[in-house]
Amino acid sequence: MSLARPRALVFDWDNTLVDSWGTIHAALNTMFARMGHEPWTLDETQLKVRKSLRDAFPAMFGDRWEEARDLYLQAFEALHIERLSPLPDAEVLVQAIVARGHYLALVSNKTGRLLRDEVAALGWGHYFAKVIGAGDAVRDKPDRAPVDLALDGSGIAAGPAVWFVGDTGIDMACALNAGCVPILVHGPEGGLLRDEEFADATPARHFRDCMALAREISQ
Repeated sequence: MSLARPRALVFDWDNTLVDSWGTIHAALNTMFARMGHEPWTLDETQLKVRKSLRDAFPAMFGDRWEEARDLYLQAFEALHIERLSPLPDAEVLVQAIVARGHYLALVSNKTGRLLRDEVAALGWGHYFAKVIGAGDAVRDKPDRAPVDLALDGSGIAAGPAVWFVGDTGIDMACALNAGCVPILVHGPEGGLLRDEEFADATPARHFRDCMALAREISQ
């Protein structure tokens, strides 16, 4: 499928540009143990973790959700920098975008402070015009609010000139809610049409890895 070239690209962070599943899984199970909940398998974590803490935890923990949030953040913060690892060719991808002169921003459901700590730890802050995490906008993904905040001041409105790049259905839903072009990187093998996560939020294009998307951007 041919797409018009973007003026701006807005990226998800976790498991789109950096490998975070192991750290998220360890922090969740540390918190679950403290809360008296059964641990999740890694497969369960990868399947269930999509929303921000403020959107997901009230349904999971009721009136104890803020306690669960604080325990999770404490466990995550103890691990995330030392385990931080870019996905293969992720920096090649963001460098290619910057070299083409495209506006580049991040929108993540990771708590904003922790997201910015990770970007700084990799020395990647100069690549991104805006780094927007959970809690920074009035609502989190899949709402369009963080996308609008990420584009604020760029002179580029959310719409078909903006590609939203992520690895999950909630990223694709966020793109569609903002009127942007949904671009899936990584994602399921074996065909999207058989993956119900994308049934109502189908990507416009699917790239198998960061390098495949970097080649598309560089053309």
